[in-house]
Amino acid sequence: MTGQITVLIVDTEPRFADHAGELLERERDSIVTEAATSGADALEVLERRSVDCIVSDYEMPEMTGLELLERVREDDPALPFILFTGRGPEEIAREAIAAGVTQYLQKESGEKQYALLANQITNAVDQYRTQTELRESERRYERTLATLHETTRDLMRAETKDEIYRSAVETASEILDVAVAVAYTFEPTAGVLEHVASARGSPELGEPATTIERGDGLVWDVFSEGESTYYEDVTREGSVEPGEAVSRSELIVPLGTHGVLVAGCEDIDGFDETMMELLHILAANTEAALDRAEREQLLRDHDRTLTRQNEELTRLNHTNEIVREINHGIAQASTRAAIEERVCDRLAETDRYRFAWIAANDDEPPTPTAWAGIDATYIDRIRDDGERAPELALVRDTLAAGQERLIHDVLDDEAWQSRRKAALTYGYQTVLGVPLIADEHRYGVLVVHVSGADSVGQRERAVLAELGETIGHTIQSIERTRAMVTDSRLELELDVADSRLLLNRLSAHVDAATPITLEGIVDRGEDGIVLFVSTPATASFSGLEADWASIETLSVVSDDEETTLYEVTVASTPFLDVLRTYDVQVRTATAADGDSTLVLEVPQSVETRSLVEAIGDEYPETELRAKRETTHTQSARRLDTDLAERLTDKQFEALQAAHYSGFFEWPRGSTGEDLADALGVSPPTYHYHLRAAERKLVALAFDGASTS
Repeated sequence: MTGQITVLIVDTEPRFADHAGELLERERDSIVTEAATSGADALEVLERRSVDCIVSDYEMPEMTGLELLERVREDDPALPFILFTGRGPEEIAREAIAAGVTQYLQKESGEKQYALLANQITNAVDQYRTQTELRESERRYERTLATLHETTRDLMRAETKDEIYRSAVETASEILDVAVAVAYTFEPTAGVLEHVASARGSPELGEPATTIERGDGLVWDVFSEGESTYYEDVTREGSVEPGEAVSRSELIVPLGTHGVLVAGCEDIDGFDETMMELLHILAANTEAALDRAEREQLLRDHDRTLTRQNEELTRLNHTNEIVREINHGIAQASTRAAIEERVCDRLAETDRYRFAWIAANDDEPPTPTAWAGIDATYIDRIRDDGERAPELALVRDTLAAGQERLIHDVLDDEAWQSRRKAALTYGYQTVLGVPLIADEHRYGVLVVHVSGADSVGQRERAVLAELGETIGHTIQSIERTRAMVTDSRLELELDVADSRLLLNRLSAHVDAATPITLEGIVDRGEDGIVLFVSTPATASFSGLEADWASIETLSVVSDDEETTLYEVTVASTPFLDVLRTYDVQVRTATAADGDSTLVLEVPQSVETRSLVEAIGDEYPETELRAKRETTHTQSARRLDTDLAERLTDKQFEALQAAHYSGFFEWPRGSTGEDLADALGVSPPTYHYHLRAAERKLVALAFDGASTS
């Protein structure tokens, strides 16, 4: 341990002091001496510089050696002080020991005594330095512990985990004097360790890894094992390349399930026991702080959840009250318009909703039919924007899904950027679309605008969804009631250019300028469907039943100079299946040059959009050309119903076939034999069914009498 030793020799004889210094330096190369001729001179030297040992004579003028010792001990109680005197030990030994002298040596003649003196000096200085270093180490340790305690207080006051990690690595770098300190946090979702904080003592040190994958390297191994590990030289580990190591020796301490604290030194085996102990204390305090922060975060989250749930419950109770009032109001409404108006008015009256409007499903594109709480300018903008309006995209999405759809924040939604100014002006951020549904029929969408981002919870959405169903059922009930009184129906005119439609395929065999007409359809159930198709006399369908798998039978019912009436039997077609599903009748159907124009009679209870989409799914080249509302008298509707109830299926088929084939015209367009052949029965059987149908029809028209 001994390095250079500076010795101050104090003696009244300058020559003796110089001579003693030379002999001591000769005995030990490490000894460097300086002379003083009195106690006062010695104190001046000590003021200028520090020395490792004082060798002093006892008898000196003005200040004895022991008096000098007393003055020296005031500043440094442990500085080695050797009394080197000519007086015998029995004369001053007791006094010297009491004064705290380090060694006592009597002057003798000759040079041998200087070997002993040099040895005493060396031993005393070694002991002094060892004790000084130990005391300094203890003081440093105590200061470090005190700083760690202060750091612990800071850790416990930190509000976030990131702050705790940063404080931990800064403490490790500054107090423990490590070259690099890194903290990793465990991300349970990804199953990796993510770099969260680091401190480096030198910019030459490499950057720590940003992500440590599962099973990747020493840090992961220590974290997964849960036990701290010290690596004297990380390059000796098989998984670490010398060029990849940020530091040479590393102490890795897991922080429970939170992550890992890594400290590194640039030297091999650069950690002593004190450093490792202190780092473990720091890691334990860090883990405790992370536990505390996690608990507090859970408590804050729990408090926020409770607050949010209480607020949501308050809103839900308010919403339920509003819905009850709406239900009571629409139950008294007699028209669909009145229902929509009352719903929008009541919602807009509340502090909860900014405004509300309803888009009916009857138009394409859907447009607002009722609104409240908003001026007409906003509604006009929706109509003017048409397909570009984000509100209509929400309406379409809601109709397609058949359930509510939510825009959480229009200010952050790219599709709603055109409404940013309007949203800020009218004070809304959340928009909810609620379908108006009854028995799979979609009557439209209720759109509600709410202040605040993401401010409609699941429970409130469920309540409003139930309201949408109630509105839908109420609209359905009103329309059914109206249908019973007026028998109002819709006529849809469609243009179908799809080549898969049978009528379009048949028109390809006719001159492009002349249309063919579907005169009627007789649905015979399991026996197939009979189509009566009239064509120009010049057209010929002969042999198509053999070439086309879609046609089962084909025959001529009647012909004249201008037209030919064909009976075409098919198992079914996608078009006819859609008509069956929606209870739709074909009013007229013509086709020319592969393009058909169809006029369909649709009950009011059928959703127009769904019907057109269903046909479009089978025949994509379908376009809605017109929509008209028709009204039949109640008596005519009752006649149709009573007739259908009184006739058997065979009688009804016979009457339909006769009507569509021109049997009742004069001159007749077909004969009973023709129709019997078309329906696959004998002529007497056909005439029997037709006569029975005619008899019941006449009786019903004149007196309503029942006849068999």
